[in-house]
Amino acid sequence: MSHPSNPFLNLNYEPAIESLADYHDVVTAAEFPLHKLRWRNDDILPTLGLETSQVSDDDFIEAFGHFRAVRPFLALRYHGYQFGEYNPQLGDGRGFIYGQVRGLDGELYDFGTKGSGRTPYSRTADGRLTLKGGVREIIASEALHRMGVKTSRCLSLVETGEELYRGDEPSPTRSSVMVRFSRSHIRFGTFERLRWIGRDDLARKLLDHVLQVYYPHIWGKENQDSIFYLELVERVAKLCAQWMAVGFCHAVLNTDNMSITGESFDYGPFAFIPTYDPRFTAAYFDYAGRYSYANQPAACYWNLEKLQDPLSMVMDKDDMQSSLQKFKDFYRDAYCEMMLKRLGFASLSEPETEDLIGATLELLSSVQAIGYNQFFVKLRQSFQPNWREDAGNIFADHDWELTEAQLPLLGKWREVYHQLLIRQPIAELENIAKQLQQANPTIIFLRPKIEEVWERITVDDDWQPFYDAIAQLKI
Repeated sequence: MSHPSNPFLNLNYEPAIESLADYHDVVTAAEFPLHKLRWRNDDILPTLGLETSQVSDDDFIEAFGHFRAVRPFLALRYHGYQFGEYNPQLGDGRGFIYGQVRGLDGELYDFGTKGSGRTPYSRTADGRLTLKGGVREIIASEALHRMGVKTSRCLSLVETGEELYRGDEPSPTRSSVMVRFSRSHIRFGTFERLRWIGRDDLARKLLDHVLQVYYPHIWGKENQDSIFYLELVERVAKLCAQWMAVGFCHAVLNTDNMSITGESFDYGPFAFIPTYDPRFTAAYFDYAGRYSYANQPAACYWNLEKLQDPLSMVMDKDDMQSSLQKFKDFYRDAYCEMMLKRLGFASLSEPETEDLIGATLELLSSVQAIGYNQFFVKLRQSFQPNWREDAGNIFADHDWELTEAQLPLLGKWREVYHQLLIRQPIAELENIAKQLQQANPTIIFLRPKIEEVWERITVDDDWQPFYDAIAQLKI
């Protein structure tokens, strides 16, 4: 049934990427036997100038389940390095750009689908998304957003009623289609494809588009290309630092999963690390640990370096390499800033920062009984003004099982934290408590928690634990 008053269909969609030739193919959406709205992200609606009460579930389903078209659906063309090997057989294989719309903040956003059917790039795949895959992407993006990571978000998830067979699973699993709300779906691999086909003219055209739309503050400046690459290095370094600080392992940092805006997106076999283990690897197929937790900064650096190849068609490579050398400093500054926030401080001197973060990581790496994010939750929940009076008051209520050899590490951390509190005015303690609350949500989506939520869905079709868990992020 048509809804001419559907707010999503009446948004002012812009033909930004559509106006560029040779970067996409026009596709159609699959038709599904069922359309059941399982998730609507009302938090995003104000950015679009919409009020929650104005948008019905049927509006979501019509636009993002039946896919009533407003503009042509565009499956983007791109290549990419996958686990270090170049793959020219890529592109949007199960999604497309539904449309692009300007937010009230002046930014251009994409509605990008996942699981919406086959495209010219699907190859042998079915172009579908499992319901569990959709649930997991919502969890990843909402948790990261809550923790201050620059990430895409999920606007909607519609269950579609098909049976999907995946891998070695003996029984079918449920299907869904998701709409991702992001700053851009232009990837490093979008440029890499242009080098592969030898089109420096298209590279120039695409770069100008990126500058005009996503970096307008540098468009038209002298040396705009150089400024752009340096800013991209900074954005990616900052994003990677955010992942590391919140204990997030993306798992598939191929160049086709790197956004040209420096935004985190496309979550597959991700995981939040259970304990501080630099070798932790989220993807079962990452046998060599290429994208392990500790290797993420090096992977991002490598991807930025590989991006120089296509950009060198229109930019100076030596200049880019010089900019890339600043990655380490950008990363360190951003990592320290975010870790301090998680530890309750807006800013400290450089020696104080190094001492506190060093003592924290030493404690967490040596005492695996203390979970990584659980530590920060415990810090948020246990912090008291009397911590400033006596180091012995710090974590006095902890229930961690520590060996005799591990107790001194906790003692060292207590002393470092206590000394920092002594140097703060008493009035600052309230701000520290607020900062701890802001930076550390009380719910942690480790894999057992995600499986627990999913089991209730798959066994009883009970979605309430999932909704409750997402709501708990806001507390």
